[in-house]
Amino acid sequence: MRILVLIAILLAGGVSAQDLFPTVPQARFDLSTPHPDDIRINHIDYLRHDRDATMRLGDRDIEFSLKDCVDCHAVRGPDAGFVTVESEQHFCRACHEYAAVQIDCFQCHNSLPEVDLDQAGLISDDEMAALSAYLEGLN
Repeated sequence: MRILVLIAILLAGGVSAQDLFPTVPQARFDLSTPHPDDIRINHIDYLRHDRDATMRLGDRDIEFSLKDCVDCHAVRGPDAGFVTVESEQHFCRACHEYAAVQIDCFQCHNSLPEVDLDQAGLISDDEMAALSAYLEGLN
């Protein structure tokens, strides 16, 4: 009964079902993810598993990396540059704020796509060259 009253109040106030759920920005690419609903629900389990495989086993060839998520789901702001996790437009914030879940991934990881670090003005050409040289030396 209470649910029916709540629904009646919401509808009378002009609130639609879409207003009850977060608006999630679209991905930049259509990668045809095999099971998007599964990833949406279980992404933290995949990220934790892949974190453990990377950090403890040294496996860098993983299927669902945080870097891949950010590269595909990055959102551009009004200035056409990618927004960071501090922005309300950031992809991860849409659901995390709705669910009242703190995002701590970006305390260590970049919340911008890697390919656009230099274009976003976050790293100079010299720093990018030094970083590239360092990463190539790891192989």
